[in-house]
Amino acid sequence: MQKYEIVATTFMGLEPILAEEITKMGGENVEILRRAVRFIGSDELLYKGNLALRTALRLLVPIDEFEAKNEEELYQNVYGFPWEKIMGLDQTFVIDATISGEFFKHSKYVALKVKDALVDRFRDKKGKRPSVARDHADVAINVHVSGSAVVISLDSTGQSLDKRGYRRKSNEAPINEILAAAIILKSGWNAGIPFYDPMSGSGTFSIEAALIGTNTPPGVNRSFTFQNWRDFDARTFGEVKKKLESEIVQPDLQIFARDILASNLENIAENAELAGMDEFINVKKADFFETEPKTEGGILVLNPPYGERMKLDDLFDFYSRIGDTFKQKYAGFDAWLISSDREAIKKVGLRGEQKTDLMNGGLEARLLKYTLFKGKKE
Repeated sequence: MQKYEIVATTFMGLEPILAEEITKMGGENVEILRRAVRFIGSDELLYKGNLALRTALRLLVPIDEFEAKNEEELYQNVYGFPWEKIMGLDQTFVIDATISGEFFKHSKYVALKVKDALVDRFRDKKGKRPSVARDHADVAINVHVSGSAVVISLDSTGQSLDKRGYRRKSNEAPINEILAAAIILKSGWNAGIPFYDPMSGSGTFSIEAALIGTNTPPGVNRSFTFQNWRDFDARTFGEVKKKLESEIVQPDLQIFARDILASNLENIAENAELAGMDEFINVKKADFFETEPKTEGGILVLNPPYGERMKLDDLFDFYSRIGDTFKQKYAGFDAWLISSDREAIKKVGLRGEQKTDLMNGGLEARLLKYTLFKGKKE
């Protein structure tokens, strides 16, 4: 099967975790980029990546590269590409552009010029033009401009891969699905380790843990734009999907989703059921500061409230109580905490062994690991 370049995009700070996922999946020449990972793979790997990667946003297949320093050069290069071999007149399309550098200043304008060149070529070659569709387009085109370097790619994914489809209800600031999955993968958690999600919110950490623990591909129940491509291999896709489904397991997981708000518990239960993971998650109302863990050890993940939702004095006290609870009740655990408030983090009063800078909901955040010991660390 022919191999070609694929680029998987992700959030800042998740690139090494995504690169490890791709390597384990069989990607070749894996190279970490800024908010992306480039690798070599076949149609089979492209299909598998969309179905099973947990920390990728979308998978792009570059189809053209050129230099352009102004709109005319951009237009002429796009017009010269044989788009009629890629898509048909009956197919809708959408264009997304990201830009950096001194030559182009507005991504929407770049997307507009690329659209003009594409439809003008169709009109000149075929006498008609295909239509643009903002939602559910048959063909998604990605334009990446860095200085004068332009890369045109086909977006094989469509709706981004963090849209798992299970989170119909959420609390005020739910953590992104691929960020939650990345934190769990980074923690080293596996199905044999108790998993604690004591401020569960909408249940994202618990659901992603259950998907990982059961080896369930997060994209197994959705569709992708590559299924609209002219060279889409339905047989290979069916074989890849069937094999992934055959590898799903039914382990005895210990996943404890807890929250103090009854409304959040309803959201967690409904989201877990939509994900098909409700039988693996123990959901109960509980105050993190007032309850004891059910096991001697395990992994705990926490996405506590940020300063935007609490007064400063209350926030500092809240984080101080988190640190006290870690020390008094969770000896023998690894605790992972993500927060965008650097000053509040200091109030935890524990030294983080690992610190990783990430983005969470558009906010710069820091992920910290605390290894919790009984007494003083030797």
